[in-house]
Amino acid sequence: SSSVMNVSEHLSCPLGFGHYNAVDICILETVVIVLLTFLIIAGNLTVIFVFHCAPLLHHYTTSYFIQTMAYADLFVGVSCLVPTLSLLHYSTGVHESLTCQVFGYIISVLKSVSMACLACISVDRYLAITKPLSYNQLVTPCRLRICIILIWIYSCLIFLPSFFGWGKPGYHGDIFEWCATSWLTNAYFTGFIVCLLYAPAAFVICFTYFHIFKICRQHTKEINDRRARFPSHEVDAAGETGHSPDRRYAMVLFRITSVFYMLWLPYIIYFLLESSRVLENPALSFLTTWLAISNSFCNCVIYSLSNSVFRLGLRRLSETICSSC
Repeated sequence: SSSVMNVSEHLSCPLGFGHYNAVDICILETVVIVLLTFLIIAGNLTVIFVFHCAPLLHHYTTSYFIQTMAYADLFVGVSCLVPTLSLLHYSTGVHESLTCQVFGYIISVLKSVSMACLACISVDRYLAITKPLSYNQLVTPCRLRICIILIWIYSCLIFLPSFFGWGKPGYHGDIFEWCATSWLTNAYFTGFIVCLLYAPAAFVICFTYFHIFKICRQHTKEINDRRARFPSHEVDAAGETGHSPDRRYAMVLFRITSVFYMLWLPYIIYFLLESSRVLENPALSFLTTWLAISNSFCNCVIYSLSNSVFRLGLRRLSETICSSC
């Protein structure tokens, strides 16, 4: 009970209206954060192991970006150990502000990497469908590695001004008291992040997937017309080996992207409202923040449920572990 009282003293529990109620809310928040931390680490470790155990997954060039997202999400889970340990064993050191800044910066950089990877995946699928003959010359392993390095560098640079007093990088939690009370958001810095990260990534994703599904729909219509005119096995074979695999894989990636933005949209909206001093609610801050962070686990679930090759690799990994046990 003394540790719980210690936690409640250093956390701003948003929903508590009395001391015992505040302690209950703090315990609930702790359970949520600990559970998410465990699920994110376990889920992304599974994805990484499956990719190493399933060679067929490497046939897709997007596997570079999927693995990068898995590593970024894994680091999100590892970073979440910081608030988890601070909740369970709070240290009253003098470096709370530095811990808060570093944690907020790391989380923002890692989620920026995921957002940029989703945009690059959509561009990759767009090139695969619109330029199938020259795709292998345009998208090479060397260029993919350079692109991933540039994503990490860009993500690290874009949030650096937060260390020089120019607003919050985007983390809105009440885990550290200094974060909630002393580190305020800035409308100009928020606009800077939106213009250089959120808006371009969203525009690229909307543009590419709109044209991908438009082209696939036109292709499906042409195949159906050919089947109606010339009902032969050649047309069926052409239809099956055409854009349908690309379309199915694009649908998997589109689901991942859609869930990403559904979970992050409340966070971005609250980020904008708080920066403009229109709304400031610790409960919404906590809920939107950890709802967005939960996306790091959702990617694993969507990919495992949607991709048959991934499921096969997961089954082989499970069989290997069970046989060794």
